[in-house]
Amino acid sequence: MLLSLQGHPRPSASLVSLWGMPCPHPAVPNPVVALAGSCPLSPTGAQTAQLLVQPPWTPAVLWDRVTLTCQGSGTAGATTWYKDGQRWGQNRHDSFTVTKSGTYQCDRPGSALSSPMTVVNDQLVLQVPALTLLEGDMVTLRCRGKKNKTVSWVRFCQDEKDLGGFYRGTELSLSPLQLNHSGRYHCEALVSFGPPSQSAPVTVTVHGEHPHGRNS
Repeated sequence: MLLSLQGHPRPSASLVSLWGMPCPHPAVPNPVVALAGSCPLSPTGAQTAQLLVQPPWTPAVLWDRVTLTCQGSGTAGATTWYKDGQRWGQNRHDSFTVTKSGTYQCDRPGSALSSPMTVVNDQLVLQVPALTLLEGDMVTLRCRGKKNKTVSWVRFCQDEKDLGGFYRGTELSLSPLQLNHSGRYHCEALVSFGPPSQSAPVTVTVHGEHPHGRNS
């Protein structure tokens, strides 16, 4: 649904030209939505470590003062951290505050390597709640400018489909979630009324609902 744009500044010619085209296929790597509360088994049969993020959004953004916590079997003080695929210096602590962007993982003795968690410092970011997305859930995606700069003339795309043109706000409701909401999403917008920016895509996977909701 195309929302009213009353009160917004008139868009530039370049923005009108860009927004008049189909949603482009993003060429940058896409973070996969983390499934908090899920502890799958590794190929070797060991339970994987669980990497939790606070605030609970993915990808995480550096300006939010992000805290990562590693959970799993074994001693908390024996946690090993990895950044961008390399063993990292924040070893032996099960939780820390992130100060650099990158892709983080952790493990503990007796637990396999966790799924990756990406922390970005991009100009424009599309965030998804960091939890297992179940059919029927009430979920909102949010498009944010770096360091909470003003974002306007927002457009959301699923795969290469425009989801309704310009939005007055910066959030996209997918409520209630349906299986066909699964896909790759990104947003496009002006940040502080500068040139058009495009977020990296995120992959959203919707799972079948619990028989009696989340509390079952």
